[in-house]
Amino acid sequence: MNHQNVLIAVKKNEGRSGSRSKGSIFPLERRRHPRINLELPCDYSPVEGDGSSRGIVQDASEGGLHVYSLEKVEIGAFLKIEIFFARGRQLTPIKALAKVIWSDLAAKKGWAEYQYGIQFQSFFKGDLNRLKTLLKEAS
Repeated sequence: MNHQNVLIAVKKNEGRSGSRSKGSIFPLERRRHPRINLELPCDYSPVEGDGSSRGIVQDASEGGLHVYSLEKVEIGAFLKIEIFFARGRQLTPIKALAKVIWSDLAAKKGWAEYQYGIQFQSFFKGDLNRLKTLLKEAS
């Protein structure tokens, strides 16, 4: 293949709409809200049903969470979730309703079996502002 053929092949690939990076060496972030790495305990339970499970929030944004847990939860499940963080000497919860949008086996062996992508659907009164404050302080 000569230099002219290589140039033509590169130009053909530049126009593909499926490319995430659009010619850049860095992939574009598609999320509306940036993820902030933090580790916080959380409790969650099905909106319709009994029982509560525990998990660890790996990262969070105003749009959702990445959670590790020992319990299996189905994609599409709606959950009541409480995220706990320390405010002074008091443990403060952020309460929300959320939906599981993806599920996978945990990449980190040892402390969790599953990992989930959870998208917030709504917050209890004042809790979205608490989450925004927490994310701002953590970033």
